Parts: sequence; C-alpha cells; structure tokens
Amino acid sequence: MFPTLTQKSVYPRFSIYVEKPLKGRLRLKNILEVRWHGRGGQGAWTASELLARAAISEGKHVQSFPEFGAERMGAPVTAFTRISSEPIRLHCAVYSPDVVAVLDSTLLKSVNVVDGLSDEGGNIVVNTKAQPVEVRTQLSSNRGRLWTVPATEISIKILGMPITNTAMLGAVARVTGIVNMETVEKMVKGRFRPDVAEKNFAVVKEAYEEVKPE
Repeated sequence: MFPTLTQKSVYPRFSIYVEKPLKGRLRLKNILEVRWHGRGGQGAWTASELLARAAISEGKHVQSFPEFGAERMGAPVTAFTRISSEPIRLHCAVYSPDVVAVLDSTLLKSVNVVDGLSDEGGNIVVNTKAQPVEVRTQLSSNRGRLWTVPATEISIKILGMPITNTAMLGAVARVTGIVNMETVEKMVKGRFRPDVAEKNFAVVKEAYEEVKPE
C-alpha cells in the first residue's frame, strides 16, 4: 500500500478551478492542468507523457505536449499535461496550471514558475532537498501550496544518475491523486526495458513517499 493524503483525489471531479479570464469573467474548469519546468535532457516531457498514459489507461481524456524553445541540452524546457473526465477541446499551452512541477530548482532564479498558478487550490512541487519554508523565500510568492521532494538524491541513489523525471512523476501522483500508483507502475514498465523499469519505478515509489508539503 502507498501512503495517501486523502481517500479521494485532491482534485475531485476536476471541477473547482478556473481558467484564465474571458471578457472579465472566470470560466469553471473541468480539467486538471500540469505544467512541467525542466532543462533539456532531464525528461520533463517523458514525465508528462507517463502521467498522461496512466490517465488514459484509467479511462480519462488527456493531452501531453512539450514547448522546447531553444533546443539544446540544459536549456529551459516546458511540458504540459491536461487530464479530464470529458473530451478536451483546448489546444494551447497551459496558462493557468493547477500543478507546477519543477525538475531543476535552479530554474527558480530565472523562470517565473508560478506564473498563472492559482492562489487557492494550486500546488507547486520542487525538486530540492531543502525544506518547503526555505524554497518559499526563493519563490517570492505566496501562490499555491508548496511541496518539496529530493528527486535528484533519490535518482542518484537508485539509478546512479541525476535523471529526475520519474521521481517528479511519483511526487505529482502523490500530490494530485489523479492516477493510481498501480497504473503508473504499468506505464513505467511499458516504457523502459525490464531492468531499467524496475529501478525507475523504485524511484517513483520513493519520491511518492518522500514528497512533503509546507
């Protein structure tokens, strides 16, 4: 059994959040939107894709796509995931995320990762061994609920390299409750060869257990 925050998803029925203003009005969302911030080579899009595939396997509607910008190793990259119980008709980047996942904490100094994040109900998950209260001062923003997970340390310990995408996948799965861990395990084992898959799912599980809120 995996530890759970509640018996239900943090986002029940995906129906309590608002999209960006349209002609001065707020539109109710029936969708969960995740924005992933990382650097080229860290696998942000892979994390997004694995989350989306897990949601598809559970009968949900999804989108998953990257926005690379300057396509070079180490350059900032962004990926997006949308998950809904209904068909998704949006075809644009995620501007008002419910969850922001930061695979590389150095991005906090150069990228406004909380842009568009809801003051109430939003969550930001940062890869760092620092305590959430320490990271909050770096953000210079009170938006959303802040979570931290030592994804780099977990990945180095289990994989022998600082590839943090599957660790962040585990953390986001814990924070949102949007997919079952058993489903995530199937997606990870379908994505990697058996020996690599076992290690990556061990990373997922440890990050799921270690992520902590402020």
